[in-house]
Formats: sequence, structure tokens, C-alpha cells
Amino acid sequence: MENKEDVYSKSLVLIIISSILAIILIRSALYIYSYAVIIIELFIQVVLFYRLRQSQRRDVTDKESISRFGDYFVKDSLFKQLYPLVFIKNDGEMVWYNNRFKDLFSPSLSNGDNIASVVRGLSLERILKQNKSYAQKINVNRNIYEVYSKKIVDAYNDEDIIMVFFNDVSYIGDGTKESIMLIEVDNFEEVTKSISASKIPLLSAEIEAIINAYATRMNAMIQKYDTNKYILSILDSNIEAEMSKKFDILDEIREISLGNKLEVTLSIGVGRGGMNPFENRKYAVVALELALGRGGDQAVVKRADNLAFFGGNTKELERRTRVRARVIAHSLRNLVYESSKVYILGHKNPDMDCFGASVGILSVIRQLGKPCKIVLNDDTRAIDTFLNRIKEQYKNNEAFIDYDTAMNELDDDTLIIVVDVHARGYVSNIELVDRAKKTVIIDHHRRSPDSIEGALLTYIEVYASSTSELITEMVQYMLDKPKLTQIEAEGLLAGICIDTKNFYFKTGVRTFEAASFLRKLGADTIDVKKMFSDNLDTYLKRVDTIKSAVVENNIAIAVCPPNIVDSVIAAQVADELINITDIQASFVLLRINNDVFISGRSLGEVNVQVILESLGGGGHMTMAGAKVNDATIEQVKSKLKQSIAKYLKDGD
Repeated sequence: MENKEDVYSKSLVLIIISSILAIILIRSALYIYSYAVIIIELFIQVVLFYRLRQSQRRDVTDKESISRFGDYFVKDSLFKQLYPLVFIKNDGEMVWYNNRFKDLFSPSLSNGDNIASVVRGLSLERILKQNKSYAQKINVNRNIYEVYSKKIVDAYNDEDIIMVFFNDVSYIGDGTKESIMLIEVDNFEEVTKSISASKIPLLSAEIEAIINAYATRMNAMIQKYDTNKYILSILDSNIEAEMSKKFDILDEIREISLGNKLEVTLSIGVGRGGMNPFENRKYAVVALELALGRGGDQAVVKRADNLAFFGGNTKELERRTRVRARVIAHSLRNLVYESSKVYILGHKNPDMDCFGASVGILSVIRQLGKPCKIVLNDDTRAIDTFLNRIKEQYKNNEAFIDYDTAMNELDDDTLIIVVDVHARGYVSNIELVDRAKKTVIIDHHRRSPDSIEGALLTYIEVYASSTSELITEMVQYMLDKPKLTQIEAEGLLAGICIDTKNFYFKTGVRTFEAASFLRKLGADTIDVKKMFSDNLDTYLKRVDTIKSAVVENNIAIAVCPPNIVDSVIAAQVADELINITDIQASFVLLRINNDVFISGRSLGEVNVQVILESLGGGGHMTMAGAKVNDATIEQVKSKLKQSIAKYLKDGD
């Protein structure tokens, strides 16, 4: 029968051998093939073994001493390892960790804490599975770590202990090396209608040949999953190359000429940087929706925390059919019936398109028999003339409600309709939207990365001239016999006029049809014109701003004098500047308190939306705006000039 000392000696040998094997296996798994380091560590282990063997020879009596030796061994040999290391029980309770782990996650750790509460995003279930490969990847302080685990049997008070260590693989690259690309021919139906039926197969074949050749050049896996839709799996390094070339397939596809009157355009969504292909596909879906929502003919690349846009210089294509307007109108009517009450709100500093659309939908919902109010703040300078008139129709301000009251009266059955805005940063009261259980969005602006999420119904049509045009169409389907008062119809017509600059910009067939319908309801064009009339003081302020304009590369930049604190004047000056010969685009800067507002206008040759997006703004190709917080006019002007220069360079 073996004595205790022999048992103890064999235990020590087993511990040493296990440690040696663990070192080799860990370093092999972590792609570290430094044999010099391994040899040094083995030498240290041997020295530690003999040192401890001599010190413990006189006191080898029981299991507790073996445990003490194990603790000493682990602390001395692994405490300064390169990898964060922690020992946990099956329930996640931490029983020991090294300094690397403590420095990485929290300096205030203590034994007994649960690893799930310390390491955010870590799945204890995956750790317990003891897979041969790493359990999972996590993000820690913008670095990527692979998490490995190994069970140690009867290692702590007769309990199994799991060793968990973390390997920084950020140097390999964040996430999977493969990206997902979704390609959609965004105007296929419209293009096929412009050619003879006999040429449609030729057109389809030409499009498919170009996209397949594109995939071949990138060594990508490609699969066509619908008439005009494709999915590709591509090495991430090839995506970098495409970004540097600004996705030149967008230009290549437009060169197809088979007698088609319309150019063929693509929308591309790319998802990259995810932990796996499934996550990248989710990113790609979001990116494609953004590309389509911004008018198509562009590529959007999405990572977990940022977006990049390419293209988007083609004017939005008007869709003649009203099918979607009818479907949305019927869906909205059902939502209204299912709600206890309805609140309508728009963007900050509402203009006539925002407020006219609000009044139009307010009238419809009230005719459906549901309580409805418009949520208004004090920033009504641009709509005061019309607001005073509409208040005469709705006595005692029964159609309006302030934000505080709306928040207090909000319940789970309240429907919130957001008009003329979908970007969170521009909603007049985003807290009200966030708290609501039911939300509808109706807008005509190009889709923003900062979109409101979770809406039950989203109706964003970038081809439309205005939100008032969209509401006017919906009125005709939500009511069996549409009725609006004269002032309500004039509000909608004024909204269309303000956003089309009296039917100059973004005006399609459906825009005139909407205006014709409103005219039949009694809208007076003279009354609409009076809403936009100015006094002499306002006119002189516009003149002073126009005199400050500086023109370079056919782009004018003007600055409102300090005595002007009205964003409407800035917008009016931007409109007037592009009426001057040889000015293709205009930007007007206005400082209110500590913020700088920018109004941008274009005749179509220059995409003011792309230019102002880099300053946090958005809108359309021909009409956009931005707001820069806590900045001076000179700072914003400098940034604007840099953005214009970059746009012109990319265009060249």
C-alpha cells in the first residue's frame, strides 16, 4: 500500500504534467508558436516543482495540504500569464482570477462574484458546453476576445471547476472574414415597361451577366433568389477594394442600352464586421433598406457601429401606381379603429408641409370618430399665420395638446402618428415616441441611419414631393366620401407648394393630381400665396443675407447677419440664390443661440443631401438641411467647405 508521501509525489507529478500539456495546448489553440517561450515556461515549472517539493516534504499529511500546494502552484505559475484567466463553478461563481482578468474587466472584483455579471455578453451556457473550439467571441473595450473553457474535475472542495481564459484576436480582424452583399435591381419593373416585351428577356440576361461577372471578379459566392435580387458572400478584403472604387458596378449597370428609356439602377446593401455570416446578413438587410429608402442607385455598407454611403446621385423615380397608398391608408384606418386616441407630431420647428399634413390627417381621424390631437411646442414661427386661422375652426384649441399633457395622458392604446420626419434626432419629442406602444411614420425624406425603429406602419416614399401629397392621397382611401374644410385643404396645398417651391422641384404627375383634388375641395391658391407673404423688414433681412453670398465652383455660401434668428429666412434665401444665373447649389448658415443651422438647395446637378449628411443632416438631392450643435459660424463654414470639396473630388 502506497504511503501518503508517494501519493503526494504522484499528485505533484500529475499537476506538473497537466500544466505542461495545458501550456502547449493553449498556445497551440491561440496560434502562438514561440518555442522559446514554451521552453522557458517549462523550465520555470520544473524549478517550481523542486522548490515546492522540498518545502512540502516535511508536511505532507492530508488533502488540505495538496489544495494549498495547488493554490500556490497556480498563483505563482499562471498569475502573470499573458491571458486573462478565471476559475468558476458550474453556476458561474468566480473562485479565483489573475491580474490580467481583473485589469480587463474590473479593478473592484472579488471572489464570489458571478462571471455573467462581470463579463458582459458572455454566455455561461456556452462555457459549460466545453466545446473543442472556442466557446464564443465577445467585444471588450473595442477588442475582440475568443473565450475558451476547460473543466477541472474535483478541483475545489470536491467540486468541478471550469477554467475560462480569454484570447485577444483583434489583430486577426474584428468578426468573420466574409461579408454579405445584397443586390437588388431597384427599378426593374419600371424599366421593363419602357421597352418592348420581346426585349425583356434580353434585358434580364444582360443584367444577370453583369452582376455574375461582378461576383466572379471578387471571387464571391452568388445566388439569385428572386427576379431582381441577389445575395453574395465575399471576402471582407474585397469589400475594402469595392469601397475604394465606390462600387463602380452602379455606373456599369446604368450603361445597359436595349432601347430602354430609363437607366437600370441597383441598390446594394453590405453587412460586414459581424461575429458570423448570420449577423452580417442582418446588417446587409438593414443596409439595403437604407439604400432603397434613400432613392436607390446607391450602395450602403453597414458595420455594427457605423454606416458608409456610396452613389445616390440619381433622382428618385416617381411611381405612377397608387396601390401602396391605398394599402397603407386601409392599414392606418384599421389601426385608428383599434386605438383609444391618436396623437400627431412632426419635426422640430415645423414648416407648412409638416403642419399641413398634420391637419389633414387630424381631420380624417376625427371623421372616423376617434379623438385626435396635434402635439405642438412653442416653435411655431414658420406656421403662425396658418395656425391662427386653423385655431378659429377648432374652438378652445381642442385640436392641440402640449407635450407634458400628452405624456401624462399616453396609454398603451394611444396611437402616435409621426409626419414629415423619421429621424430620431429631428422628431419634436422623441420621448413621447419611445414611450408609445403603437407608432406610425409617414414621410417623404430619404431614409436616415437614425431612423425610428419598431413602428407598426412605416410609409416613407422618397419620390413624393411632400408629406402633404402622401396624406392627400391617403385621404381619398381612408374615407368613403372624402371631406375637408377649405382651410384644411389649403393647409395641405400650402405644404405641397412649400416643398416643391411652387411646383418647380420634385413635382410629378401625382403631385398635380393631389393639388387638383385639393382644389376641388375648395383650396384657394390666393389664400395659399398669402400664407407666404412677407413684410418689408423680412424682405430686407433676406437681401442682407444674399449680399453675403460667396460663389465658388457654382456653389454659393451665404451667412445670415447676427440679427436674424429665423430659420425660415435662411431657407428662403437658399431658394432665391439658386434663381441666380450660374449658381447650381446654395447653402445658407444661420446661428441661433449656440447652434448653427444650414439650408441647402440645388437645381439637381449637385446633391446637397450627400454634402450635408457629413454634417449630420439630410433631406433630398435638391433640398436638405443640417443642424450643428455648439459651434460657431466659422467652424461650420469650414466643415461645409471640406464636405463640398470632398463631394466634388469624389464626383470627378
